Amino acid sequence: MNLPNKITMFRVVLIPVFVVLMLLPDIPFYNFIALTVFSIACITDFLDGYLARKYKLVTNFGKFMDPLADKVLVSTAMILLVEMGMIPGWIAATILAREFIISGFRLVAADAGIVIAASYIAKFKTVFQMFMCIFMIFTCDRDNTGWFFDFIDVLGKICMWIALALTVISLVDYIYKNREVIKDK
Repeated sequence: MNLPNKITMFRVVLIPVFVVLMLLPDIPFYNFIALTVFSIACITDFLDGYLARKYKLVTNFGKFMDPLADKVLVSTAMILLVEMGMIPGWIAATILAREFIISGFRLVAADAGIVIAASYIAKFKTVFQMFMCIFMIFTCDRDNTGWFFDFIDVLGKICMWIALALTVISLVDYIYKNREVIKDK
């Protein structure tokens, strides 16, 4: 359990803390506290990968757990935002379906001895998903009004549409570039 893996596990531990904070709207500024926890979790995503690559601490555990932690973090946030009426359910469903499809695709590839690395499109998708969630968590408290909150709300919606487009593009890209994985041999 090296430092990058510990950071990944810290991100996993932050997920239920984030959920509890999002479900307690009676606490003043609950969304800002939840936003802080979510943002820290997002930062750990970049930090653990950076440290693992820089210091050659890449492990099989990290290769498995890091993307899983990212998917659970972002999926959890999106589900909570759907419940709050911030994201249409069909958009969250499309994004979640892509994650399941690619995870299954990677399992089939791994069984054939093929490693499918994350593409740049997929990395950008994750960044836009995280920013979408950050902006929407920031504005989810209905008591916040004014031009600044409206501006952040628009940024969240822009990130949502970009994340959706990158979700579909990255799905097609993964399947096309790795189509030999699903061919019968």
